[in-house]
Amino acid sequence: MPNNKLERIHSDSASTCKLCQMEMDSIHERLDMKMEEIDILDTPRRSFSVHFPVRMDSGKTKMFIGHRVQYNDARGPTKGGIRYHPELTVEYLQNLAFLMAIKCALVEIPFGGAKGGIVVNTKELSRGELERVTRAYIREMSDYIGPFKDIPAPDVYTDEQVMVWIMDEFERIKGEHVPSIVTGKPLALGGSKVRKYSTALGGVYILEAALNELGITGSDIKIAVQGFGNVGKNAARILHEKGYKVCAVSDSTSGILNEKGLDIPAVIEHKSRTGHLMDFPDAKEITNKELITSDCTVLIPAALSDQIDLENANNVKAQIILELANAPTSSEASQILLGRSVLVIPDILANAGGVVVSYFEWIQNLNQDYWEEEKILEKLRKKMMTAFETVYPIYCEEKCSMRRAALQLSIERILEAERLRGNL
Repeated sequence: MPNNKLERIHSDSASTCKLCQMEMDSIHERLDMKMEEIDILDTPRRSFSVHFPVRMDSGKTKMFIGHRVQYNDARGPTKGGIRYHPELTVEYLQNLAFLMAIKCALVEIPFGGAKGGIVVNTKELSRGELERVTRAYIREMSDYIGPFKDIPAPDVYTDEQVMVWIMDEFERIKGEHVPSIVTGKPLALGGSKVRKYSTALGGVYILEAALNELGITGSDIKIAVQGFGNVGKNAARILHEKGYKVCAVSDSTSGILNEKGLDIPAVIEHKSRTGHLMDFPDAKEITNKELITSDCTVLIPAALSDQIDLENANNVKAQIILELANAPTSSEASQILLGRSVLVIPDILANAGGVVVSYFEWIQNLNQDYWEEEKILEKLRKKMMTAFETVYPIYCEEKCSMRRAALQLSIERILEAERLRGNL
């Protein structure tokens, strides 16, 4: 088990890649794919690395390495985050860029997949050093990114301020205003409303579609949320506001349970004030492991990878698992849950709301037309519902996992674009 937060985030993304790769062989066989089609999917279009010097606070110059992978652009300009991590490699980024291509195709937005970043531990940099490193990286990348080439976004250990530095440096180089070069910006500089809770909200829309398909209704629906960071907290808040009974939540240290439902706004206030969930009134304290197997209708893992595994999969009582975290269900557990008819909504679908709202931000920037929150909410709901309603019939007809159904649909769409372009 990784022993710190930085390693855990990196590991979670790798787990998602592994799960998707394990489904690929069966998809190749099911679609009767030719070797040329497999080669196109297995090979990134462009991968490159840059080395650049940065003046540190000490006055000394240090060399840094930056990478960018543009995996597939058959459906549009590539799109993907920039992460800062001391163990970043091109090979690792290729897997993540492939997943971005899959996710964009899945929710029918006109982007391909990309991923990039800098080999650095941000905890070892001052704020000024972080800005200089970011700007130097963009100077090296400026010929290879752009609103119609490759659009970066925040990822691990980058945020909206880093996106502002990227935009500002790119605009200095190009000599014009180009807010559409990045997404994930502050509202004051062209960001999109809803972005900060878009992943959670997109997942809630998917969940409501699943509940409707399974005919699960009424006040007896009980929801458990593992993870109380940005995504988990917002998912719990939104579900509570919609009238659902959120009975259990947990963070990295502990969890709380009330069978009658928790007062989520009060839980959020308690966590903000005390820094933990412990000692919340009218709630029983539980562990993360106990939350996974608690008596709930819906389980929402929104924390780390491999939380549902071979040991506890048979004890999961939920009818639906909504993966807002990256790869919270191991491959072995996925097979057990499939055999038990538990609907596992995979991360590549469940947490796609973030990239959808990034797409909306890009459109708004290109048109200099900034949408009201209601418009974004309706468009996000429609995108997510359509994605679910397209994947779910494949899941039913093929009697396969929802992950495989989602991957199969995305691959078919990417290959169709390649054929139309004459590449196949």
